[in-house]
Amino acid sequence: MTKRVKLTIGGVVVLALGGIIAAAAAKKSNAGVFVRIEPVQRMNLVASVTASGQVSPHTKVDLSSDVSGKITKLAVKEGDMVTKGQFLLQIDPSLAQATVKQWEANVASAKAAQEQAKANLIQAQKAYDRSLQLKKANAQFVSPESLDQLKTAVDVNQAMLEASGHQVDQAQASLENAQSSLNKTTIYAPMSGRVTRLNVEAGETAIQGTLNKDAATLLTISDMSDLETKVKVDETDVARIAVGDSAVVQIDAFPDTTFLGRVTEIANSSVTGATATATSSDQAVDYEVTIRLLNVPQDTRPDFSTTAKVITDTRKNALAIPIIALTVRENQSLQNADTAVGLGKPKPKVDVGKKDVEGVFVVGSDNKVTFRPVKVGIAGEKDFEVLDGLKQGERIVAGTYQAIRDLKDGMVVKETKVDTKKPQAGSQ
Repeated sequence: MTKRVKLTIGGVVVLALGGIIAAAAAKKSNAGVFVRIEPVQRMNLVASVTASGQVSPHTKVDLSSDVSGKITKLAVKEGDMVTKGQFLLQIDPSLAQATVKQWEANVASAKAAQEQAKANLIQAQKAYDRSLQLKKANAQFVSPESLDQLKTAVDVNQAMLEASGHQVDQAQASLENAQSSLNKTTIYAPMSGRVTRLNVEAGETAIQGTLNKDAATLLTISDMSDLETKVKVDETDVARIAVGDSAVVQIDAFPDTTFLGRVTEIANSSVTGATATATSSDQAVDYEVTIRLLNVPQDTRPDFSTTAKVITDTRKNALAIPIIALTVRENQSLQNADTAVGLGKPKPKVDVGKKDVEGVFVVGSDNKVTFRPVKVGIAGEKDFEVLDGLKQGERIVAGTYQAIRDLKDGMVVKETKVDTKKPQAGSQ
């Protein structure tokens, strides 16, 4: 067999294999891709943002001591209801009482010194007046030097009287300060509410909380009639929330009940995670959103875990498509049709870039799909609002994700049946 004949036979075999492969590919293409097909229909859409947080009272007071000392009496326990002005606890007052007695004695001593200075001034003034009268009667009886000395004695005693008056004021102020410290050893409720936290027991030592507030807090009183939850919302969602938006809140302690709420405050600064560093570039950025709870039960406690769904927008009877149906494809080349200068002829159309567009695959009557750009609005739980690009009743590919990712214009599809029931138009 010649070399030429061998090459000819080899070429025929390659062509035959190519034909077989092409026929198999065509058969597979004609078989169609199994997809889920749904009609474009109308429904009510609710856009929301979900975040988690904890229950906290809108108003609460952390009580700490302004004086240090041993707690000698504790009149409440955690969970008790208290009213404004009610006695809570007593810190050992003996040191403060001794200080008050000391300054009471100092005040009495200062007042006695003041009276003595006043008497000395009166005496000096009388001596000066007598000498002055004698000087007027007969200049030989009193020398000018003696008269000057008596006048100086009057001035000195006048100054001493004024100084003793200031000493009385100083002692009186110290007495008031000591009395204030004594009063602070007895702690009363500054507001009505429930004792939600009690950090001390009788016999323990209360410390001042100037620099260590947490360690110095004795107890916490909370107004449990007005509760809220503070949730952390991601930076991509916080711009969609506004003060006054309604919310549906689930409390983990009451799994079968939902509660209503309303957004009352949105933080302007972000919440930095406790474990994140200031220089981290991939840390999550969250903002604290406060939601006032409207109908919580009386046995709700602080720090209960919550999940809040904030309603940001709604649409009634909107044209909608499943979220999974929306995909992205590369758009056809953008073209520039400038006219050539001086020739009066259009320049050739030149590609200046490409961009991705969002859209869906529309199923034709021949079961072939065509990609169509779509403009969408708000997103519900499972569906997008359609603003432009589709009409009610048109059939689109609604799944699966893998099938939609691999679809191309002109491909044939076959519908696969699923058990999932699609909400009817006009329902949530």
